[in-house]
Order: sequence, then structure tokens, then C-alpha cells
Amino acid sequence: MSTLSLRQHIGLNFKLAYPVMLSQLGHIMVGVADSVMVGRLGTEPLAAAAFGNSIWVVIFVIGYGISQAVTPIVARVHAEKKYRMIGSMLRHTLALNLMVTVVLGGLMFAAWPFLDRLDQEPAVMTLSYPYLSIITWSFLPLMIFQGFRQFMEGLSHTFEPMLISLSANFLNIGLNWLLIYGNWGFKAYGLNGAGIATLISRTLMVVGIGYYLWRSGLFRPFRPYFFAMPWRRDFFGKLLQLGIPTSVQMLFEVGAFVIAAIWIGQISAEALAAHQIALNLASISFMLASGLGAAATIRVGNQRGLKDRDNLRMAAFSAILLSLVFMGVAGILFSTQGETLAHLYIDEGHVINAAAALLLIAAIFQLSDGTQVVALGALRGLEDVRIPTVITLFAYWIIGIPLGYYMAFYLDFNERGIWYGLAVGLTISAILLLARFQWLSKKIKL
Repeated sequence: MSTLSLRQHIGLNFKLAYPVMLSQLGHIMVGVADSVMVGRLGTEPLAAAAFGNSIWVVIFVIGYGISQAVTPIVARVHAEKKYRMIGSMLRHTLALNLMVTVVLGGLMFAAWPFLDRLDQEPAVMTLSYPYLSIITWSFLPLMIFQGFRQFMEGLSHTFEPMLISLSANFLNIGLNWLLIYGNWGFKAYGLNGAGIATLISRTLMVVGIGYYLWRSGLFRPFRPYFFAMPWRRDFFGKLLQLGIPTSVQMLFEVGAFVIAAIWIGQISAEALAAHQIALNLASISFMLASGLGAAATIRVGNQRGLKDRDNLRMAAFSAILLSLVFMGVAGILFSTQGETLAHLYIDEGHVINAAAALLLIAAIFQLSDGTQVVALGALRGLEDVRIPTVITLFAYWIIGIPLGYYMAFYLDFNERGIWYGLAVGLTISAILLLARFQWLSKKIKL
């Protein structure tokens, strides 16, 4: 099989990645819209949203990581034309996602009595509880949607989930306008209105993608095997074998930002609001790179199924190159337009200045963040998840988080110190994950 040129690889990667980018970006833009709209209510509601989302994201990341396991499996077996396994794998994925939702949702509600021990301001906690309850219920439709979406991405169909996600995102923003502020005769629910809007839009996402997949020609070759094949323990085992380490990887990274939010909340509500603004904006650029990571997973998985080592490596490295371009542009914007971007969220000058300072640090780690997320995606395409998990543990929790704590509370850098630690952790992660892919892609048996 001939090796494609760099230009061809970039084109194929972008064709797969841009719908995922837009879909991921749509989810983040809802978060941005929530923050902007809630920010108009004041610092305390914005800080409450930051705290609630920081807690909820823990269960989301675990579930999201497990749901991603199906993508490289389907990409590989589709290249091998094993249609019976593909149809059955969707049923196993949906069942597993449902079980994960019940377990994680139950753990979230069970953890509520302990949240008061996180030393947040009482007014912030009072606002956080009902909001957190609502978005926890939205986890069920979101996980079912993820099962369908990751399955379709494994078949290299990324456009249709994007359309459904973006439609739901626009609906979410419109519902925010109605339910947060009480426009058009609706009751003004404030922060809780943002949670209700999220629950409604995520439920409709499931209806849309389930209906499309079942009625479209895409699923027709695999439909007979959705119900016909028996439940198989090894299918669940394979999904968990890939999904649990993937979840742990993501949990190490996202958990670092969660603990950062908790520590920053102990500094002040204003610092936490600044953190929320900077994190929202940094998440936008991260989701662009995340889309390229998804493309790398799909293409590396396909090339592995075709046993084509040269194109496998080029698919990954061209995706990393694209991510460096996107993240470089984001870094320039964060470093030169920080105050302007922060002003979109809130009018309080001291919060804007603090957020701009954090965005300057975010600009520093953009290239590292883009590299590490695409390298993780490429390694996932090789179904290599255990060593990357150890790498993320080391980078974030052995180096980044302790360094951030020391700089924040012993060197008096406050919230900036925590972000400096995160920047160091991301950079170490990027270097080690890239080295891991470089070595493994040469050595792995195809």
C-alpha cells in the first residue's frame, strides 16, 4: 500500500476532525454561554457555577473515557470488515454506558454531604447544590448520546453527530435566555435555569442521534447483529480494558483542574470566578485539539486494521502538526487579548485583571496541551492505554499539582501559582506521550 503525502494526511485528518471540533466546541460554547449569562447575575452565581461544574466534571470524565473505548475497536474491526462484531459492539456499549451512569450518578448524590468540607464560601455552596443536582440528572442522556456518537466516529462518520450536537447547543443557549432571566413570560430560575436548559437539550440530543442511526443506511449492514448475537463477557471486558485506563488518564488531567478550582475557591470567590473565565476560554482551544485527537484515534485504528505502519505514523504526526497550528493561534490571542476576552464574561475590573493574568499562563501551555491530547488519541488508536495512564499520573499529580500548591500558598503566587503548576504538568505529559508514540508505533506488531 502506498504511503500518502503529508498534505493528503492533513486533508484526511481535517475532514474527520472538523465535525468533532465543531461538536466539542459546541459543548464548550454552551459552557461559555452559561458562564457569560450567569456572570451577569454576579460573582457569587458565577463562582457557584464554577464549583458545581468542577465537581460534576469528575463523573463526566470517567463516563466519557469509558464511552471512548468503542471508537478504536470499531475503527479497527471495520477496516477488517468484521460486521457481526460491529453491530453487537454498539449494544454492549450502550448497555455499559447505562450501567456506568447509574453507578456514577449514585456516587455523586452520595457524596453531597461531604461537599461542605471543601471550605467554599457559604453563599457559593447554597447556590451550587440545586444546580449540581440538575446537571447530574443530565448525565444519563449525555452518556447514551456518547455511546451512539463514539460508535459513529469509529465508522468515520463524524459529521452527523456534529449537526445534532450543534442543534442542541443552539437550543440550550435559547433556553438559557428564557430560563435564567425569565424572558417571554417564563419564570426566572437564575443559575438553576442554566441547569434545566442543559438537561432538556441533552435529552433531545439522544432522541435525535438514536432516531438518525436506526433509520439511516449507515447502520443497516450491522443492524441484524445488534440483537441477534448473545451478550458476551469478553466484549464488556475489552471495552472496560480500554475504557477504564482512558477514564483514569482523563481524570488525572481534569482532576488536576478540579483540585485547582477547589484550592482557588479557598483563596476568594473573585479568584474562582477568574479561574472559571480563563478555564472556559482555554477549553475552547483544547476542544479544537481534542477533535484532532479523535481523528488520530480513528485513522491510527484504521491503519492498524490495514496493517500499514507508514501511513499509521504519518496520520498521527500530521494531526499533531495541525494541532500546533491551532493552539499557536490560540496562544497569541490569549496573550494579547486577555482583558478583552475576560470582559465578555463580567464587568468587575479586579476579576477581569485576574482572568487576564491566568490567560497569559494558558498561552504558555497551548502547544503542550495540543500535543499531549493528540498523542493520547494516537496511542488510543493503537489500543495503548496503560502506560499513558502512568505518564499522566506522573505529570499532573507527582509534578504539576504539588508544584502549583507550593507556588500558590508558599510563594504567594495565589491562583497564578496553581496555573503555573498545571502548565508544567501539561508540558511534561506532552513530551513523554509523544516519545511513547514514537517508540511504540515503530515496535508494535500489526
